[in-house]
Amino acid sequence: MPDASVAGIFRRLAQGVHHHLAEWLRICSVYLGIAVIVTVSMGLALPGLRDQALQVHKALLTALAPTSVQQALDDQSLDSSLEAETAVAMAVPAAPASNAIGMLGPVRAERAAAAAQARAPAGTSGSQIEALRNYISRKYKVAYDATGVLVNTVYRVGRDKKLDPLLVLAVIAIESRYNPFAESSVGAQGLMQVMTRVHQDKFDALPATIGKGGALDPITNIHVGTTILRDCIDRRGSVTGGLACYVGATGLDDGGYAAKVQAERRRLAVASGIALARD
Repeated sequence: MPDASVAGIFRRLAQGVHHHLAEWLRICSVYLGIAVIVTVSMGLALPGLRDQALQVHKALLTALAPTSVQQALDDQSLDSSLEAETAVAMAVPAAPASNAIGMLGPVRAERAAAAAQARAPAGTSGSQIEALRNYISRKYKVAYDATGVLVNTVYRVGRDKKLDPLLVLAVIAIESRYNPFAESSVGAQGLMQVMTRVHQDKFDALPATIGKGGALDPITNIHVGTTILRDCIDRRGSVTGGLACYVGATGLDDGGYAAKVQAERRRLAVASGIALARD
């Protein structure tokens, strides 16, 4: 009898372990199936969502750009027909300028190339600006057409503030990754993460021709952000010190912020073939 009792106990224990193990395996298989379904669904849905996000981003940037900026883009147009032809060449997101222009035919390609060169800021070529726009568009998932307004604005404002445009573009990359609606936990907003409540006077001082869209307006944000950056550089006496000041560091220890900006600035220069300005 004792042996039979022991055998019965072991049998019940074995049955219990088997039951729990089977239940555990069943639960694991159910969760694994759910994970596979979710993964496959996300894989199918994400490309479409990304395309929609890019379209919304492009539309918002275009809508927020003041009329004066759109006029500035047209200041160097040769004529209305040439403007239309150049738009065709500029509409290919990831293709080099030479490939896009080549599709226009020999005569129209020459005219489009001339227009691209005429639009390029002083000291740069049309192909360099094209490469710069392509780099920003691909790396930061920005609608290609929107990069034209951003780069044009940065070059004009950089010239007025005596700032290297690539430095400003690098600051935008590190601060917001080119998201005009970015906002930090401490209230920094827009492309250059401007603290609106601290710098409201700079927004108020902007002329009406620039626009009064606030920190989330890309053009306004660039104007105010570059003003702050210029003041910081003048106050600290160097670009490195100015960047530390811009990020809010009281001394030179900025947690590596200046190094990140300068590294991205060099990547922008390499990608576009534009020479770095001396600080």
